[in-house]
This record gives sequence, C-alpha cells and structure tokens, in this order.
Amino acid sequence: MDKITIKGIRFHGYHGIHSAERKIGQKYEVDLKISLDLSTAGKNDDLTKTIDYAKIVDMVLEIGTKRSFHLFEALAESIATQILTQTLAVKVQIAVKKLSPPIEIPINYAGVEITRTKNKIVRKNQA
Repeated sequence: MDKITIKGIRFHGYHGIHSAERKIGQKYEVDLKISLDLSTAGKNDDLTKTIDYAKIVDMVLEIGTKRSFHLFEALAESIATQILTQTLAVKVQIAVKKLSPPIEIPINYAGVEITRTKNKIVRKNQA
C-alpha cells in the first residue's frame, strides 16, 4: 500500500484534563501516514486521484485549534475519522504529541499513536 507522509503539523490547542490546560492551551504536533493506492495519480499526474496534503493540514488545524478534548486520544480519533470519511484514504496512522505536558519532570513530549482503517470507521459509524 502506498503512503502520503506529513510530519510536524504544529498548533496551539486547548486540550487536557486540567481546566488550566483547556484555558491556556498547549503546543501540539501531529504526524500522519495516510495509506491509499497512488498508482492512478502517479500515472495520470492528477491531483483528484490522490489526497491534497494542504487540505489534510487544514483539517488537522481545524480540529486541533477549534475543538477541545480532554484526551489527546480523542483528538487523534477525531482526526482519523475525518480523514477516512472525507478522503480516498484507506488507512491512517496518527501520532499526536503534547510538546510541553504539565508535569514536573522535563520531557520532550507525551503522546499517542493510533492506526485506523476505513472499514473499521465505516462499520463503527453505521452501528
């Protein structure tokens, strides 16, 4: 399966369990691997046969900055669902990183990685 990779989508979002995190916000970073068949796009040099990565970045920014979640698991799930339901993607791997988590010990980031496929999303939404 072919993949489109987008790394380092950064934004300031209002997600977290603590009210201060949801009020002040935090810096986040999202990495994506989007699987689909790219052969037709490659043969025909046709953007309509692939995924416009600029639109994907806009989707991530819209969800990450305009919505608020308690868990970054929920943020990742929302991004996955939107990509799988609104594009030609058949599988998406998403890493969401909170770049300055509110804990005493300094760490580079805390995050989650999820993998979702179109079939599982469709079945879940139809249930």
